Amino acid sequence: MRTLISFAALFLSVILLQLSSGAVGPLDALSGLTLDFTRTDVGLLGSAHFLGFFIGCWWAPRLMGSIGHSRAFAAFTAAGAIGLLGHMLIINPLAWSLMRIATGLCIAGCYTVIEAWLQAKVTNETRGRTMGVYRVADMGASLAAQMMISVLEPASYVSYNILALLCCAAILPLTLTKASPPSTGKAPRLRPMLAVRRSPLAAAGVVVAALSSASFRMVGPVYGQEVGLQIGEIAYFLAAFVAGGALAQVPVGWLADKFDRRWVLIWLSVAAIVSSVVTVLVQDLSTVGILLTAGFFGLTTFPIYSVAAAHAHDFASSDERVELSAALMFFFALGAIAAPLLASRLMEMFGPPSMFIMIAAGHAGLVIFGLARMRVRPTMEEKTPYVYAPRTSFTIGRLMKRIRDPQE
Repeated sequence: MRTLISFAALFLSVILLQLSSGAVGPLDALSGLTLDFTRTDVGLLGSAHFLGFFIGCWWAPRLMGSIGHSRAFAAFTAAGAIGLLGHMLIINPLAWSLMRIATGLCIAGCYTVIEAWLQAKVTNETRGRTMGVYRVADMGASLAAQMMISVLEPASYVSYNILALLCCAAILPLTLTKASPPSTGKAPRLRPMLAVRRSPLAAAGVVVAALSSASFRMVGPVYGQEVGLQIGEIAYFLAAFVAGGALAQVPVGWLADKFDRRWVLIWLSVAAIVSSVVTVLVQDLSTVGILLTAGFFGLTTFPIYSVAAAHAHDFASSDERVELSAALMFFFALGAIAAPLLASRLMEMFGPPSMFIMIAAGHAGLVIFGLARMRVRPTMEEKTPYVYAPRTSFTIGRLMKRIRDPQE
């Protein structure tokens, strides 16, 4: 308990960051529509966020090594606050895209600092409890961030100012803590092909996971508005997706540890296809019906990244854990950069259902590839433990390493 209390400042910073960064995506989508941005413009904003996220994941460990944890954290939060405050000063999609790069940079950089701090302070005895609280703080704040959309007015300086205040407030717990910052570890090498060599299916799985989650979270508000949801209902629509993903972790983790993880991936994708097809074909759903489909969509798509990561780690050695986690994050970032722009472009050309058709096509490809890979080699008899793998930074592998290899 004393250890968790000592991490309270870090967890509070996580909550404030998630409230800020988790709400800006849907707020930008709704604000863009209010300001007559095209759907493609709205998708560009989501892609810009993940471009900034990718840059931050790569650069943050190096900046942290140069100037230290606290200064790096302050620099990244300042970039995020500037990006938020600039929105209503310049009403232009390209300018907003640059601002979203700044907010993506902020979230990746801050999570890198927080996870490096956690990794340096936890012990084998406290790692499981610490990671449990970390996951609850992260997922709970993400859920609350979606609900904030119901009270944030689109295209309002006040709304963006509130998010900027939350971003700035994230500096306070970490900089005021009496705990001394840890020594800076070496930045992980980025070797993307390591993921392909260990498991081509896992690399494809994280790309499809990005296709699903990035499209839904960044362009989902556009879909919700076009099928007749009010802003408050869109908040519940997005929250249902996050809640479904959170609820799926325990049962999917049990299945992934008990059965062949390739079959778990395949059946999750089959369920995601069913969810997408139902959303496309069943028109005039009630609000409750739309929320249920969003929850089921989150239930089937959110765990895919963690299952794919667990499958890849089954074929990796202990000393490859950190670099393999970074490689998987690299492929996720690539998919997340492309997905919102592609989804919005398809919606502009063919209407709202095309986003789910695109997602269903991606999962169909994963099913076919998974079945093909099962003919190439058998699965590993000895598995690493399934863990929920957050898509937060390239350094998350350090926190996960001792959980995957508890004997070390």
